[in-house]
Parts: sequence; C-alpha cells; structure tokens
Amino acid sequence: MDEGIRQRVIEQLQTVYDPEIPVNIYELGLIYDVEVDDDGSTRIRMTLTTPMCPAAEELPPEVETKARAVEGVTSVQLDLVWDPPWHPGMMSEAARLELGMT
Repeated sequence: MDEGIRQRVIEQLQTVYDPEIPVNIYELGLIYDVEVDDDGSTRIRMTLTTPMCPAAEELPPEVETKARAVEGVTSVQLDLVWDPPWHPGMMSEAARLELGMT
C-alpha cells in the first residue's frame, strides 16, 4: 500500500463537508477505509449518516472527484456501504467537540 498517496487522499477527503453538519466527512466517521495499491489504484469505503441522507446524491461523487485529483491516484473505486451502520460514536473527538457533544 502506498501510504504517501493514502495520506494525501485522506487530506482531500477532509475538505468534503456534509452540507447539514459543519464537520468534514472524515472526522464524522463516514469514511470507513482508504486503500491505495502501489500502482495508485484507490478503494474507498464510505457510508452516510442515514440511507435517506439528503446529501446522498452529492457526497459520493464529490469524494470520488477529490480522490481522483490526488497526484499518484490512477483510479478510484468508491463503495457506499451501510454495514456497519453509522452512529455518532464513530465521530472523532475533534468532531464531537466541534458539535458540542462532549
């Protein structure tokens, strides 16, 4: 796995925000996994806060576009999953602080 590219992809994902929550999707815990092969092939497993999330049509394409823009990424496979279901406990400590959930 190419850790340098992986870190740059994560940095890009930290610029994607759920339009209803003022915290980036990475800190919200919506990104379950980022894998980058040595050839730059990138796989991202993500979820949304709920299957009926109003941002369902815009967030996955934005994630894919931002990941593709990272130097060294040759392809992106985005898997939108619902298992395990997202819950507030998946948020980072920084996200909980930002939302006043401490």
